[in-house]
Parts: sequence; C-alpha cells; structure tokens
Amino acid sequence: MRNSSKPTTRKIFNALRYSLVSVIAVASTFALAGQESTTALQSSYVPLSSAFVLASASTHIATNKSVSKVDSESTIKATPYKKPATLHLVGDSTMSDKPMLSYPERGWGQLLREFMLPNLNIKNHAANGRSTKRFVDEGRWQVLLSELYEGDFVVIQFGHNDQKQSDLARYANPQIAYPAYLKQFVQDVEARGASVIIASSICRRHFTEEGVLKRTLLAYADAAKKVALQANVPFIPMNALTCDFLAQIGEPSSNHYFIKVPADLYARYPEGKTDDTHLNVVGAAKVAQIFVRELKATAHPLAKYVYRDTL
Repeated sequence: MRNSSKPTTRKIFNALRYSLVSVIAVASTFALAGQESTTALQSSYVPLSSAFVLASASTHIATNKSVSKVDSESTIKATPYKKPATLHLVGDSTMSDKPMLSYPERGWGQLLREFMLPNLNIKNHAANGRSTKRFVDEGRWQVLLSELYEGDFVVIQFGHNDQKQSDLARYANPQIAYPAYLKQFVQDVEARGASVIIASSICRRHFTEEGVLKRTLLAYADAAKKVALQANVPFIPMNALTCDFLAQIGEPSSNHYFIKVPADLYARYPEGKTDDTHLNVVGAAKVAQIFVRELKATAHPLAKYVYRDTL
C-alpha cells in the first residue's frame, strides 16, 4: 500500500507543475500582446495628435491674421481727426473784446459768440485804435497768420482809424494804401487755405440838426467793396446795413445803442461821456445780429454755424 501511493502523488504534483507553467506562459503572452497593442496605439496616436496640434496652430494663426486684417482695414477706414473751424476777427475797437465789463462799451465781435454754435472757435484779434497800417506795423497780422489753418475763416473790418490823416502811424488813404493792405490780407489768407470776408466799417451815429444821418465812411466802404469784387471774395456791407438801421430808427432811438455815460460814475469820465462811435452791449448785440443775418441771407458757409439770430 505504501509503495502504490507514491506514483499517484508524483503524478498529481507533475500535473500541478505543468498547469502553473501554462498559466505563467499564458499570462506572459497576454502581457506581451497588451504591451504591443499599447505601443501600436501610441504610435498611431502620435501622428494624429501632431496633426491636430499643427491644424489648431494654423487655425489660430489664420484667425489672428484675419483679425489683424480687419483691424488694419478699420484703421484705414477710420475718420481722421478734423480740427474745429476757427473764425478770426480782424478790426478796430468797434469789433474788439472789452475786458473791463464794468464799463458799458462792447465790440460787436465780442457779442458775436452769443449767436454762434460752440463748435465754431472764435478768435478776436481786433484791437482799439488800429487801422490796416498799424495792424501790420505792430506785427498783429503776422500773429494772426501764425494761428491760421486751412479751413479757417477771417473777417476783416477797418476804416475808422484809417481815415485819421493827422495820425501818420494809422492813416491809410482810401485810394491806394487802404485797398493795398486789404489785397495783401486776402492773398495771405488764401495762401493758407483759409477763407476771407471783407466787411466795411460800421456806421457812426452822426445826425444833422435836421435829424438826417451823416455817412462819414463811404470812401472806405466803397474801397472795401471794390477790393472784394476784384479778389472775388465775399463782401458784407456793414456800413450800409448799420447806417440804414440808424437812419430808420432815427436820432433819438439810436442813443440806446451807443455809449452814454452819466457824470460821477466812472473815474475816467468824471463829467460823463457821450460816444457816438463805440457801442454799448445793446449796440454790439444789434450789430452782431446784423452780421449774422447777412451770413444767412447770402448763404455763406459760416451760416451753418449760426445758432440763433435773436438773443
């Protein structure tokens, strides 16, 4: 019995050993197959991944180029900055700004701003006591030219001081000197691409004892008109327009538009003052209104900047 059991035990042991070896072999085979599959999968994925990355990069670059092109086209099509137009006023005390507001005198250029839109820049170069000659000799005209740009407007009105024969620093005769200065002004303005308007001098309040208005600046008004016609530039007959207005309202009513200072109010005029050349605030506003309405009546390009023609 003891000898017969030994072969059986050995057979069982051998069977188990072979089974274990088979399991190990099978496991190794599956492991190797799995490794080869993984390698194959990785190998097939790498070029696909690379292709995806390259495609994505190309799309990104193309998108950026497209955006850059749009931005570039937008920049090209963008409306360039346009400097607001400027109206330059050139003249004498009847047009100039009066900084001392406690005194009633005003220039019509000072009140002109109240009629115009704020997108029109107004520079008032007019100054008391100036004629065409003195305005040039003092360098004021050159200052204006240094501030003048293409598309600007210049209104020129002289005459009151040009006719003062006793003052050689200001006198410019209406036959030769006065028109010569005006012609030079026009040439200088147009050479810079700006537009010029010549205006004749506003009317003085001078009535005869019979109540008839005396028109004292006709020679200069006629000369200004002639230069404007020859140079083919707009002319505004401020002398005729303002004189017609004063003649219409008559001597008593015209007092409301000029300086009438009572005594014992201003230290400079202890006895008071009657001034029939310079305007008070009402007169300056009225003359500015006349100018504005003439711009509208003649359809001048400046008319588009008119905000109102009554205050």
